[in-house]
Amino acid sequence: MEMKRVAVLTSGGDAPGMNAVVRAAVRSGAALGLDMVGVRHGYSGLMNAEFIPLGSRDVGGIVQRGGTMLGTTRCLELKTDAGQERALQQLREHGITGLVVVGGNGSQSGAYALSKKGLAVVGVASTIDNDLLGTDVTIGATTAADIALEAIDRLRVTASSHERAFLVEVMGRDCGYLALMVGIAGGAEAIVIPEIEVDPEEVARELRLASERGKSHAIVVVAEGSRYDADGLVAYFKEHQERLGFDLRVSRLGHIQRGGTPGIFDRLLATQLGAAAVQCLAGGCHGVLVGRIGGQVVTTPLAEVANRTKPLDTQWFELGRMLAT
Repeated sequence: MEMKRVAVLTSGGDAPGMNAVVRAAVRSGAALGLDMVGVRHGYSGLMNAEFIPLGSRDVGGIVQRGGTMLGTTRCLELKTDAGQERALQQLREHGITGLVVVGGNGSQSGAYALSKKGLAVVGVASTIDNDLLGTDVTIGATTAADIALEAIDRLRVTASSHERAFLVEVMGRDCGYLALMVGIAGGAEAIVIPEIEVDPEEVARELRLASERGKSHAIVVVAEGSRYDADGLVAYFKEHQERLGFDLRVSRLGHIQRGGTPGIFDRLLATQLGAAAVQCLAGGCHGVLVGRIGGQVVTTPLAEVANRTKPLDTQWFELGRMLAT
């Protein structure tokens, strides 16, 4: 089927750089003579035909904005056959023959489901968790890490001034990428992530050793999805405070990590992948995720990406432990 009208949607958790993807996709599509359409509110908007025409001028001034101008939701209905058929019907009725899906694991699983039913779909790897296969780094991950790192640097100043131990909880429901990277870059005395179980006693040991080395303060970085998250660690330390000798002060960064202005890396990566996604569709390549590996734009079949996650490189965890000594 000739590609004439292409829609772009953002889905799942927002990530800095999503707007840059939309901008690049729309302008690349316009340059190729395609009619570009935006989908409001992710897959929910797709099923409800929330389509808006997008020309080159409509996406002006958004490259520096965080979040997504199209809006985003998490849509459980798309996991059902009825939801998928409803989405496909809306696309057919509006003459849309191609779809660009910007998002993470759940979003690309939805893209794969639609692809299996005959729709020409290309995914763009975007999630602050950096846990998608098919790319070295996902859009939004570096900006989120920079935001978290700045917060940790500021908290270390306060921790030093008051000679305290601070526990910083960052996002990462199933993936410890953010916690691990900012923990190492921020010089944390201990890092707790979902992929490697860390006992509270081990955290206490690291803090005790830091104190014995003459450190008057400490930072512990924990991913929110760890077995012992911020609440769990604080409760344990409070219960055993007399023995452990530490009082942890907690700072939860939460969604502040998502909402930052995208940095230059994310803007350039998003621009490159947004343009590549539309070029793939125009060239007859679909059912793939576009990402960047080794500095080159690559495509990976959605079948290899959907419902899977990229394993965390545990060598970074061991490096972090060594550097904390």
